[in-house]
Amino acid sequence: MYSLIRKNCHYLLSRLHGFCGERSGVVAVLVALAMPVLVGSMGLAAEASYWYVHQRGMQNAADAAAIAAATNGTATYAAEAQAVVAGFYPNGLGTITVAATNPNTASGCTTPAGLANSCYTVTVSDKVPLFLSQVVGYTGNGKGATPLAATAVAQNGNAYPYCILALNGNVTTDLISHGGPKANLNGCNIMSDSSSTCTGHNLGAAVGDAHGTNNGCGIIQNSNMPVVKDPYAYLAPNIPADTCGGKYPQEPGKKGPALPASNQWSGSYSLSGYDVVCGDQQLTGNTTISAPSNAVLVIENGQLDTNGFTLQTTSGSGLTVVFTGAPSNGTYQHYPSGGGTLDIVAPTSGTWKGMVLYQDPNLIDTGGNLDISAAGNSPTWDLTGMVYLPNSNVTFSGAVNKSSHGLSCFGLTVGDILINGTADILSNTQCAAAGVTLPKGGSRGTLVS
Repeated sequence: MYSLIRKNCHYLLSRLHGFCGERSGVVAVLVALAMPVLVGSMGLAAEASYWYVHQRGMQNAADAAAIAAATNGTATYAAEAQAVVAGFYPNGLGTITVAATNPNTASGCTTPAGLANSCYTVTVSDKVPLFLSQVVGYTGNGKGATPLAATAVAQNGNAYPYCILALNGNVTTDLISHGGPKANLNGCNIMSDSSSTCTGHNLGAAVGDAHGTNNGCGIIQNSNMPVVKDPYAYLAPNIPADTCGGKYPQEPGKKGPALPASNQWSGSYSLSGYDVVCGDQQLTGNTTISAPSNAVLVIENGQLDTNGFTLQTTSGSGLTVVFTGAPSNGTYQHYPSGGGTLDIVAPTSGTWKGMVLYQDPNLIDTGGNLDISAAGNSPTWDLTGMVYLPNSNVTFSGAVNKSSHGLSCFGLTVGDILINGTADILSNTQCAAAGVTLPKGGSRGTLVS
């Protein structure tokens, strides 16, 4: 019995010794024990790489959006920033949020004197879901996601004013001049929202900008400049509602009835607030307007025919002439006409500050009913203020000088313009004193941080 027990013990000990010395399968055990750490580490590395790539993409979007917001420089800068960021993600923003602000100062940005809030900050944020990184205990924000953010700051400065702005970016060239040696735009800048071409003379403009190609306009000539958006369309809601009851007397043809007396002016008139004319307004003699507290002459579905006479504002008066009416009715003409003279000063305060002639931007050109073929010539323009003709094709052939009782300031915002060689446009030097805010542009948003 003793020998049997000894034999069995010897056998068991030999088997145990063999088991302890066996190395096969050890790696599998170690891998199993280390697997959570390995999986978590690999997952964290992979996800961290994705976070970095995603955050860099967000930073690129934020940079572009901040530059766009600063270049926009208007009340719609936030929408501009949102649209730019959306362009980086064609499949939608998903959980991405965009915050755009326009503070007085921001990181690396200071507002120069006289330039309101030129700093624009854009922050792009996202929450990225966690996967394998949670194996090692990383919980991000505690809700199975990690927050990412990218911030950019841009500044818009050094914008300069334009005294001629052509808005019609839908045509190849919306500012054309054929030999304009009489045009004296020294100290003034011009801008085309498409391309510009000046043959024979550069118009004497200090700077000529074009969103497309500038071909010879201005002493300094710039192409590929940012589009300048319509700066005066915001005034349109201030035009009073049409109260004419569908009756708009027009100047008679050979057999037509004469205009009503209310549509004919001659002599002196005192105006204040809004004065509405239904249909054509015609001068039958030299006419003087006294409007010391400013006035707006609203012409519904009609033209202002000087008829060879002069319409003049008295010293200290301010007048805006507004052309409005049915948007697409080509029956009516919406512009000044006649062989006389417009000698008008724009208001220096109030809603229509600086605006001397205003063509409703809601009007639609239906065959020349908005176009002016002899601007500055029929009638002559002696104007102080901005002339706004956003949908008009303007041919400028005559002269423009300051009003008899106004300062030297003239601005022209049109759809597109042809300046003939005989055009004589005064230099622009006293707009600030005249209360005229010229459209600005020429600068791009600059990334500062």
